[in-house]
Amino acid sequence: MNFRILSAAALGVSALMAPNVAQAQNVDLELALLVDVSGSVDSTEFNLQRQGYVNAFNDPTIQAIFQSGRSAAITLIYWSGSAEQSQAVGWTLVNSAASSAAFANLIAATSRPFSGNTAPGSALNYVAPKFFNNTFTSARQVIDVSGDGAENDGTNTLAARNAALALGIDQINGLPILGESGLLAFYQNNIQGGAGSFTTAASSFATFDAAIKSKIGTELTGGVPEPATWAMMVMGFGAMGFALRRRTAATMRVRYA
Repeated sequence: MNFRILSAAALGVSALMAPNVAQAQNVDLELALLVDVSGSVDSTEFNLQRQGYVNAFNDPTIQAIFQSGRSAAITLIYWSGSAEQSQAVGWTLVNSAASSAAFANLIAATSRPFSGNTAPGSALNYVAPKFFNNTFTSARQVIDVSGDGAENDGTNTLAARNAALALGIDQINGLPILGESGLLAFYQNNIQGGAGSFTTAASSFATFDAAIKSKIGTELTGGVPEPATWAMMVMGFGAMGFALRRRTAATMRVRYA
């Protein structure tokens, strides 16, 4: 009797645990995009930022990365003051040109939730735990922070950066939109962190589009190349995938001839 009770209990525990195991999908990268919507970002500038992310995931070069076999779980978060963070697009599997375009559409459909102070540290504290309670697993966890101002509210940014890395985040990369004095140094010293991390600056909101495409491309390919170089890397991934498909097809023809 005791054995049957124990067995039933074990089966019950297994049944409860099984859905969580089944839901964990392996991807190459988990990427959180953190977008500054504080008061210093006017409506035109917000639209330029949002459109930059939309254009990035609609870009043929970015889509070629996914077509080459890369996969990512990506979320987009708008942030402003200490208690102002919104997960505008939840964790989404992107592993093809079609799913990349679909993710672009999800971003395009978002609206601005805040226009307050600037608390990048609080945004980091908000997003870091979300890597560990989603339905994906990966070898790389990356936070990508863009914004046009240094901290003036919320949790100390450096402390939050260090806490996120200690929690297990692999990289925190920055994309400051320049204009405020000392902003590049603030991002490099307080936001950027982790092995291989980097900061890419946009000279203005007008150049944000090109900067975010380059940055996301670099994060997806796992390197730190110059903007003119990562596109060549993508071409290499595409050529490798094409060669592999041809080789597989040839093998199948020989096998079934």
